[in-house]
Amino acid sequence: MPLYEHVFMARQDLSPQQVEEMTTQFKGVIEGLGGKVEKSEYWGVKTLTFRVNKNRKAHFTLFNLNTPPAAMTELERQQRINEDVLRYLTVRVEELEEGPSAMMRKVDRDRERDERGGGGRGFDRGFGDRGDRGFDRGDRGDRGDRPDRGPRRDDAVAAVEE
Repeated sequence: MPLYEHVFMARQDLSPQQVEEMTTQFKGVIEGLGGKVEKSEYWGVKTLTFRVNKNRKAHFTLFNLNTPPAAMTELERQQRINEDVLRYLTVRVEELEEGPSAMMRKVDRDRERDERGGGGRGFDRGFGDRGDRGFDRGDRGDRGDRPDRGPRRDDAVAAVEE
C-alpha cells in the first residue's frame, strides 16, 4: 500500500478535545477502509503567515498513513465538507519518518533551551552595550546648516512669505 504524510489545520476556536475527537473520527475513516495510521501527532496551535477563512491561528495535526488510495480520497472528501478543517495537505512518500517529526523535534529543542535559561536567539538582538536601543545619541547639533541638505522647511516657508 502507498505511504502518505497528511497534515490538516483545524479552526483556532476549537478546544484541543474537539480536535482530538476530529482526529479520532479521521482515523476511523482510514481504518474502516483498510488503511493504517502509523503515527499521529498533534502540533498544537500555530500562528499562520496569512489569514485563512478569517483565522489567524490553527490547530495542526500530522498523520503518517499506510493506506489504499481510496481511503485517502475519502479522508480528503470528509475534510473538505467539515467546516472545522481550514486546509489539508497530503504528500505521498517513499518511506515514513521514524520517531518524532521535525515540528516535534523543534518544540523539544525550544523547551530544552527555555529550561536551560535562554541562550540562542534571545530578545537581546545583539545590541551589546546599548541594551534595548535606549542608548544616548549625543548632541546632533544644528542640522539646518549642513551643505549636503536642502533648506529646512522653516526657511522655505519664510522665503515664500517674503
